[in-house]
Amino acid sequence: MKNYFYRCSQCYKEYPAEEVEGNLIYLCPACGKSEKNTPLNGVMTIEYDYELIKRNVTRNDFLNYTTGKFYKYPYLLPLEYSIVNNSYRYINISDDELHRLTLPANNVIRKSYQQKEILFLDETRNPTYSYKDRASILVALKAKQKGINEISAASTGNAGSSIAGICSMLGMKSKIFVPKNIPDAKRIQIQSYGAELFVVDGDYDAAFDLCLELSANKKWYNRNTAYNPLTIEGKKTAAFDIFIETKGNIPDLIFIPAGDGVILSGVHKGFTELHKLGWIDSVPKIIAVQAEGSSAIINYLKTGKFEYKPASTIADSICAGAPRNLYMAARSILESDGYGITVSDEEILEAQKYLAQNYGFLVEPSSAAAFAGFLKQKDSIASNEMPMVLLTGSGLKDFDALSKWNVLPQVKSIDEWRKILVVN
Repeated sequence: MKNYFYRCSQCYKEYPAEEVEGNLIYLCPACGKSEKNTPLNGVMTIEYDYELIKRNVTRNDFLNYTTGKFYKYPYLLPLEYSIVNNSYRYINISDDELHRLTLPANNVIRKSYQQKEILFLDETRNPTYSYKDRASILVALKAKQKGINEISAASTGNAGSSIAGICSMLGMKSKIFVPKNIPDAKRIQIQSYGAELFVVDGDYDAAFDLCLELSANKKWYNRNTAYNPLTIEGKKTAAFDIFIETKGNIPDLIFIPAGDGVILSGVHKGFTELHKLGWIDSVPKIIAVQAEGSSAIINYLKTGKFEYKPASTIADSICAGAPRNLYMAARSILESDGYGITVSDEEILEAQKYLAQNYGFLVEPSSAAAFAGFLKQKDSIASNEMPMVLLTGSGLKDFDALSKWNVLPQVKSIDEWRKILVVN
């Protein structure tokens, strides 16, 4: 028996892990559905025996872990392991492979904005420079334990480069489906890792649907966000790192960029598990930030209905007309007493510039969107509330966005520069 089971996030039916993983089931067998340009129905979560964990692990035990070393707590991950000489040993995974996949420590950074303290979670130093590595690592390790060597994914860029890079580290193969408007930097990163790349003449939603169809036909292990429950599990580990780095003094509200809504659901799940274990008193408010041209989650929160509209924004990583994790994301926001806000592309670029020039954070537009959301709401944050902003991807992944506020410098001769700078 495994130490976890699967539960549908909509009909709440439960399934043994052996059944789900043995048959490569992704969505709930009872109500799961994936349709073109539509959020997924029957997204599944993974649940653990929290009472058993409480009896064996204390709050202080967990706080003494080093951040980025997710393999220190296998009892909160859907991977197979054994205990040898009081140490955790993962099945079919070497210590060398685990160490290569360690995330950077000390990625919670304190700054000040107009005399208001603010926390940042800096994910730009991860193995492939984005938050998506948290999900890709877990998906790849699960595939490795199952003896699967080929993984597919649909992506606007970061998830694709992430699983491509992680697969390369582990000697596995990746099949990546991307929309035609993928930034060149992200496309080149995917190709450089040796992935087989399929550029779809359409948007991310079209790439997502095609990836599902061909993955089922080819029997590839699918990493598509939300579709594979392990993507949510991987992304929850950020909550654990935040808990450890702040020594349990977690933020009161967290601004999270939202496209498909998996990061925010993962973060919420992680904090919810810490609450179930009795290690925190409450869960931070989840503040979903979307671009005005890609705001399906915010619209759903307002109306309670989903209506597909093609998405368009400079923040390609959160550009999704049909957020695949819409229903769980909306519930995560509401259960945390959070809310959603939209920001314009202009506000995103201004936030990107501010982060780079004032804090030294060079981030891509989706990350800047989260900070733009903070700037928009800062006056409504109570003086005793600690805000956090998730910085989910490096700015080096999208040069076109950076070029919009960095003018091309002029070339002058040595003598011309001497005259301008008044060199004697």
